[in-house]
This record gives sequence, C-alpha cells and structure tokens, in this order.
Amino acid sequence: MQKWHIGDVTITKIVEQDMITGPDLVIPMATPENLLTMPWLQPHFVTETGQMKLSIHALIIETPEHKIIVDTCVGNDKPRPIFAIWSMLQLPFMRDLKAAGYAPETITRVLCTHLHIDHVGWNTTLVDGKWVPTFPNARYLMGRREFTHWRDQSDQETIPALLRETQVAVMADSIQPVFDAGLVDLVETDHRICEEISFTPTLGHTAGHVSVKIASKGQEALITGDFVHHPCQMAHPDWVSGVDYDAAQATQTRQDVFGRLAGSKTLVIGTHFATPTAGHIVRDGDTFRFQVEA
Repeated sequence: MQKWHIGDVTITKIVEQDMITGPDLVIPMATPENLLTMPWLQPHFVTETGQMKLSIHALIIETPEHKIIVDTCVGNDKPRPIFAIWSMLQLPFMRDLKAAGYAPETITRVLCTHLHIDHVGWNTTLVDGKWVPTFPNARYLMGRREFTHWRDQSDQETIPALLRETQVAVMADSIQPVFDAGLVDLVETDHRICEEISFTPTLGHTAGHVSVKIASKGQEALITGDFVHHPCQMAHPDWVSGVDYDAAQATQTRQDVFGRLAGSKTLVIGTHFATPTAGHIVRDGDTFRFQVEA
C-alpha cells in the first residue's frame, strides 16, 4: 500500500484493479511500437512487449480536519455490458479500504475529478437491491459544469455512442442516489475544500474536468484525474484519449500543466499510473518525461 506525505497531509493509494492493455480507446497512439521508443517507461509503465500498464485506484487524503477520498473507481455489482471487463465486478476494494484504516463512515468528503464510469463507481453500494451512498457521512463534491453536461447531454455528438449509453447507467446508479440522499455539493472548478486541498481546472478530457491540488507546509502535490492517463503523454501531449471530450483543449491542458510543473518540486500522482504512481515531471529536450520517486 503506497503512502505519500505532503506536510501535514497523508495520501494513501487503494487499488481496485491493475491492468495491462493495448491502445484501444485509452490512447490510440500508444501502440507497442510507439511505446517501445521511450525506454524510460520501462519497467514501471510499459511491459517488455510494449503494452501499457494502468491502474484503477482511489486516493485517500487525510488532513488534520478531513478524510477525503478522490475518485471511487468502478465499483461492485454494476451492470456495464458495453464495458464487459468492468461489469458486475466482485473485487475486495471495500475490504482493502477498511484494512487501511478508512471505514466508509469515517470519510468526510468524496471528490469527483469527473463523472466517468471508472471514477464514481464506489459512490454507491448495492444494499437489499437498492443503490445507497457508500460514504453516508461525507459530502460528495462534483463540478457543477461536469454534472450539468452529463445530466443534459445537450451536445451528444461530442460523446462517443458507447460512452453515452454507459453514462446513462452511471448517472442512474452512481450519481442520482447520492443526490437523492442530499449529500451532493455542486462546486466550481477552482473550489477550495479546506486549507490544504483545492480543485484546479484541467479541462478537455471532460467538459468540467478538475485535478486536485494539495499544499501543506511548503510542499505540494497534484492528483491528476484523467487529463493525463499514462506517462507516455508527457513525451507526447498531443496523444489524445479516444474518449476526450475536446481533444484540442485536452492537448493544451497537458502542455500547459507539464510546462508549469516541469522541474518543480510538485509531486504528481497519476490517477491511472501504475506503481510507483507518483513522481516529478522533468524536461526532456523539447518535451517532458516522468521521473518516479526513488
């Protein structure tokens, strides 16, 4: 179980799934041939044959005031026929969360960087045939712009058909029940959660995508969300995801954030980065690479 300390803040990674995958929808340009041209990606992020290593995990941020969970993975018992590998899962995520010392009732905030299938699943749990909030004492913070986009789906032509259909189910079983329980706060993309934690807009992957900034005692970290899925995008910010809402904006966001953080002491914690998950962005000629924590 990985932990990082940023001043008075502790960040703990709780893994739901580790995956090895081809490019497909994730990053179509991340073919084995292309990935093998970047030897620095091995052994942590690419296999010997050039397959991407990815992780689906939640991050627990513990501050002096709060216990916060960022992005709640895919979840158990949820029918996702279009994404068969994520359908009707039976994984020990909740057992692992409790074993780490974070019983669901102790969580005070749930932060959603965006509302895709693999970031909101454990928002709810199936109990006696009904979806109920997993974290009953928490406020669930969602971006106002993000929620409105998915609720209305007014620009459906920008949403791939398979994602659009799945998102209807996600809204029904992972979002609406926490609204019905009165636990949701819709916030802006620069919302401050507490003294140490705030959202920062990283638009493009979705209409209202945010990342999470942590700052304490002169130290800083950034939890990425999906503005970057894999460290290969540091070398190629223009390698877009097949489910990016606005490919041009997503590319610009990556270029801007990488440029701002390159050479800084900010610890970057990738929401889908395989172990060791965290490191620093450094310049590599005209572009960037990821330097993992020793």
